[in-house]
Amino acid sequence: MALDSAKKQEIVKEFGANENDTGSPAVQIALLTHRIKELTEHLKINKKDHSSRLGLLKLVSQRKSLMKYLKRKDYAKFIDLAKKLSIRVK
Repeated sequence: MALDSAKKQEIVKEFGANENDTGSPAVQIALLTHRIKELTEHLKINKKDHSSRLGLLKLVSQRKSLMKYLKRKDYAKFIDLAKKLSIRVK
């Protein structure tokens, strides 16, 4: 279920300032979104996998707090990222 390094580098290049920018909120949100989508597909098949469901909830909570931080710091980037990743915002 972990991201392979090629996919991770692709996401970092797309959302980061440079290819070594793995710590910015936009990159972290994009990586979390990819993992959330993978886990969601897994849980559609394996409905009784409750430990993965709890992991998914933790990832969603972490992404939510990063989105809140990005909204507070750079609202324009927040809106752009939400559109690119098709994340619903309030």
